[in-house]
Amino acid sequence: MSSTITLTGRLTAAPEIRFTAQGTAVVAFTIVTSRRVKNQQTNEWSDADVTYWDCKAFKQLAQNIADSLDKGMEVVATGRAVQESWEDRQTGAKRSKVAVLLDAIGPSLRSATAVVTKAGSGGQGREEFQRARAQQGAASAEDPWASGAPASAPAGGGWGSGAQGGGYDDPPF
Repeated sequence: MSSTITLTGRLTAAPEIRFTAQGTAVVAFTIVTSRRVKNQQTNEWSDADVTYWDCKAFKQLAQNIADSLDKGMEVVATGRAVQESWEDRQTGAKRSKVAVLLDAIGPSLRSATAVVTKAGSGGQGREEFQRARAQQGAASAEDPWASGAPASAPAGGGWGSGAQGGGYDDPPF
């Protein structure tokens, strides 16, 4: 039996996609997780409990990962922790490790934004993904809502602040 696990961390390298002899997409990559701790004596921050997780995904999920994620991106991933065992080719010794077979993964929106497009049955393709990202950047420059409250909003309040803050009673949509 395997355990469900959720990871929040960063990709250590770009996901590497390969295909089996039957044509099934397989992607493999590593997620590094850690927590930030502050040394009270030096007032400096450092990483603690650093763990590297080997992750794998198959089929459409593998293609979507390869098309969408890259080195250094912070992600949230869920999957099943499994024990992989094999025999070392050189020494013949038995080896094993814990890996994560992914059920789902996406970018963490804690420190980033994302453009989400529905992928076709063959994956989106890196060129289409980059084109969508460029279009989003151009659209946000023209979008009056991208900069926050409109210029005509009262300084003392915002949407829904009513009489107390001098803002608007109804939302702008």
